[in-house]
Amino acid sequence: MIQPSESSTISKNGRRAVVTGLGVVTNIGVGIHEFWENLIDGKSGIRRIEYFDTQELPTHFGGEIDTRTLVPHLPDFSYKLGATSRYALLALQLALADSQLSVNGITSKNIAVSMGTTMGEIQNLEYLNALNVKGNFDSVSKFRMTGYPASEIAHNVSRLLGISGQSMMFTTACSAGNYAVGKSLDEVLSGKSDLAIAGGVDTISRLNYIGFSRLFAMAPEMCQPFDKDRKGMMVGEGAGMLVIESLNHALNRGAHIYAEIKDYALSCDAHHMVEPSMQGVKKCMRKILRNNSMNPNDIDYICCHGTGTLANDRTESQAIYEIFYKNGKNVPASSIKSMMGHTMGAASAIETIACCLAIKHDIMPPTMNFFTNDTDCPIDCIPNKARSAKLMNVINNSFAFGGNNASLLLCKFRQD
Repeated sequence: MIQPSESSTISKNGRRAVVTGLGVVTNIGVGIHEFWENLIDGKSGIRRIEYFDTQELPTHFGGEIDTRTLVPHLPDFSYKLGATSRYALLALQLALADSQLSVNGITSKNIAVSMGTTMGEIQNLEYLNALNVKGNFDSVSKFRMTGYPASEIAHNVSRLLGISGQSMMFTTACSAGNYAVGKSLDEVLSGKSDLAIAGGVDTISRLNYIGFSRLFAMAPEMCQPFDKDRKGMMVGEGAGMLVIESLNHALNRGAHIYAEIKDYALSCDAHHMVEPSMQGVKKCMRKILRNNSMNPNDIDYICCHGTGTLANDRTESQAIYEIFYKNGKNVPASSIKSMMGHTMGAASAIETIACCLAIKHDIMPPTMNFFTNDTDCPIDCIPNKARSAKLMNVINNSFAFGGNNASLLLCKFRQD
């Protein structure tokens, strides 16, 4: 069981966990090929919000997915489900196809499902609230009513797979995807499961968009992580799903291996509801190094939380500087939120997928929209252009409101 105060998993029985399937639904691509091509090309998925009227708000842009492009890919029965579940199931189908698994071909029912989200099926709730305001509850669909709980997302994944194993939903906001991957790692390394499904998903909503707008945390048109003139984040949406297997299970069926998940580290600092804690952020990365007998020189790339807000970018970049740069390792560290916006509970799952693809291709995605250096963010953020490098060990950071911090360690797979 995940325990934030202790927060790290090292296999005691020689078992190893590898990633064999990736599925992604984002505003820069559906499926890993389109996603990766646009990611390393620095393509922006930010556009004017269409889901609701932003006329009375100070910002009008976000990382909204053009859902018209998704219709041909959605499962036949998904019309009964909320938008968040539809994104998750589409990403799952893509991940299964990528791993060369099929729903009918999965014989073991002891498969762990771990999902992360921030807002759950928030669009269902907003729809019901609109009906309430109009006094028109007679037209409410039972699927809208029963589909609201966030747990339904993970349950829908299990139903599609036809499995009855553990189904867990993490709601640790922006770090929820990393929590889900960490839990899946626990399941595989402990021997409880040979196959696990992990991911994160969130859809755009009025509540989320207006909430961040009221916090004055939103940029007007673009996200500029680590730039001196950064003005805030962009709210986005999407889903990322991973197939995680024990090494023996993957080798026995001849699976393609993207990367090995070595470890995760959590810290719950409870420093402040929205303000990040330098100590909490540093604790995660230091635990990764300490628990794996690594030094700063062993890390080749960091996929940053990098939201584009003043406080978050300053805190994360200075933590990286203190741990790595002061010890002689100027590790490149970029933020893909500069292209996609902040996809909330999906963010760190999608970023884990980006890390797997970076390791596979030995290419680090860029931080786009970077124009002016900020002395408060003294890191190499891979500005505006992807960069080739031999990537053996990669850290994926995610830091959420309330001090829910999580870092993953992913490594290039080696047989030894």
